[in-house]
Amino acid sequence: MDVMMGNEMIAVPPGQVMLSDRRTRRSWSVELAPYQLAASPVTQALYAQITGQRPSTAQGDQLPVECVSWWDAARFCNALSQCAGLTPAYHFRAEAEDVVWDASADGYRLPTEAEWEHACRAGTTGPHYGDLDEIGWYRGNSHERIHEVGGKLPNSWGLYDMLGNVWDWCWDVYDAEVYGAYRVLRGGGWFDEHWSCRASARRRSHPTFQVDDVGFRVARSVVR
Repeated sequence: MDVMMGNEMIAVPPGQVMLSDRRTRRSWSVELAPYQLAASPVTQALYAQITGQRPSTAQGDQLPVECVSWWDAARFCNALSQCAGLTPAYHFRAEAEDVVWDASADGYRLPTEAEWEHACRAGTTGPHYGDLDEIGWYRGNSHERIHEVGGKLPNSWGLYDMLGNVWDWCWDVYDAEVYGAYRVLRGGGWFDEHWSCRASARRRSHPTFQVDDVGFRVARSVVR
């Protein structure tokens, strides 16, 4: 069963990415092995097919699913893996709000923020991988509403909506010492100003947070 039909997985080459945080003025480098990332955010049609649920505020099969928490996204990844006959990447601990990532699993998962930024940049070094009006939906051109995936130009690696439309949940905890369990969001959304829709922009939110400009896309490790 090709559960990802219409949302192909893109092979992302290995590389190095420099992450930075404006709040702490800290920068750090991450080396990345090859991996796969979905060409588009998870659509409402795919989310409904796998979970039987339609949580989004705006309704439309090809709109990105939104109003999904980080926990919703992680559980979806496991459900999608099971439907595809793959090994789920996450193990949920019933006795606590905790999850363990099995790095040896071939199933679907959330990208790390380093993987997300490396894929977003696609070899570019500026804040955007193209003219923002041509590649993303943001407050300046969205008419303050969400849009169907793939409506703007992709980056050079074939990834759509990396900037704008919906923020993407990432695997990473933002800063455990300061914000506890808060997870990283990347990419900016349809209601954001242009300065939030940058390859380097980081946002944080509690993993139970659900809002109409936050969605996600899935990744897979290249398991040898």
